[in-house]
Amino acid sequence: MQVSAFIEGLGLLGPGFKDWPQGAAVLAGTLPYASEPTWLPPPAGLPPAERRRTGPCVKLALALGRQAAAASGMDAAALPTVFSASSGDGQNYHLICEALASDDPLISPTRFHNSVHNAAAGYWGIASGAMASSNVLCARDGSFGAGLLDALCQVAVDREACLLIAYDTDYPEPLRSHRPIPDAFGVAMVLLPEPTARSLARIDVTLTEAPASRMTDPGLERLRQGIPAARALPLLQALALGGPSEVVIDYLDDLRLRMATVGMTS
Repeated sequence: MQVSAFIEGLGLLGPGFKDWPQGAAVLAGTLPYASEPTWLPPPAGLPPAERRRTGPCVKLALALGRQAAAASGMDAAALPTVFSASSGDGQNYHLICEALASDDPLISPTRFHNSVHNAAAGYWGIASGAMASSNVLCARDGSFGAGLLDALCQVAVDREACLLIAYDTDYPEPLRSHRPIPDAFGVAMVLLPEPTARSLARIDVTLTEAPASRMTDPGLERLRQGIPAARALPLLQALALGGPSEVVIDYLDDLRLRMATVGMTS
């Protein structure tokens, strides 16, 4: 079985990546890759009270969604969404664990409501005014692939656009020793059932048992392996290069996603 869609807009943030145009130049080989800590912009669109409560997870997801929606030219408030993360707000979890281990194990309401896996989706609804359907899922290291499949199936069945936001943020120690995610990384894409003049590429996805594609640049390969959301890098590189391409992305231990891409200008 094959599911297909057209990519209308992309967002990208991570170590050495500030947005899709700059990231595309790096992935296409026009610019060298230079890893540096991910910078997360303030969460635009939120009222001051909500803005003060947000952590890295929410800042990352909101910035990615805004990038992709703006690039697509579509109204963010009208887009159904899929949020996919391998865990959630690791720094918030760390602070909750510290509180529970202290002599006064009280957790603030803000910490508690930011600890749920759908926190980013809730803040996105506030920031963008979105009232469309929203799915939130987790598949550990296969979360990008699972999120992409969910979004593609929505596009195929409902015949309407869908915004995928896949992201991960780091854990402080001692949690990092058990879940070694070193930094924040995320990708967002607006998917459509039919092409427009702005469409970047067509993507056709099938299941496969073939091994996942690797990055030839050692720094990019370390990033791909180190952060679950960065499993998207081979696909992003294929999109940056623009021509017909085929890559394999991690999904389950014994099942992966084969992705054939065709750039709309190729």
